[in-house]
Amino acid sequence: RRPDRADAPEPGSRGAAMTTYLVLKWLHILGAVVLLGTGTGIAFFMLAAHRSGNAAHVALTAATVARAAVVFTATAVLAQPITGALLIAHVGYDWRSPWILGSLGLYVLVGAFWLPVVWMQIGLRDLAATAAAAGAPLPDPYRRLFRLWFLFGIPGFGGTVAILWLMVAKPAVWP
Repeated sequence: RRPDRADAPEPGSRGAAMTTYLVLKWLHILGAVVLLGTGTGIAFFMLAAHRSGNAAHVALTAATVARAAVVFTATAVLAQPITGALLIAHVGYDWRSPWILGSLGLYVLVGAFWLPVVWMQIGLRDLAATAAAAGAPLPDPYRRLFRLWFLFGIPGFGGTVAILWLMVAKPAVWP
């Protein structure tokens, strides 16, 4: 077994039940599920509301997904590096392992796309609410911001999926 592939006790062995490792791993996986699940749900509901063309519907949906991004995604974003660092220390992984360095680099990249997306959702909400209050269609600035929001979601989502793959496969990406 390679040193960067150290693992928990085998299932069924003494001490395998809810060890510190298993609790940390469970919390780390839960955070990943929340990140990917919330992000996917936000994208789905925003796209559905946008496609409706209904400014009031878009405003309400954008307000809801902006709240979800702050409550769920931000919590997981903060928890992931903490549980990851604790796992690395507990298991004894090498911080210089390619999969860890790759994951950290992608995490920073994803964050660089995610933070502006939250502000874009708030902007989309405000533009849609203004249009709804005036009984007007969604304005061109809304459409431009939505396209930008959608484009920022591609590396954000793709990077998150790549991080999950690195966490599971732990490949020797480079020598």
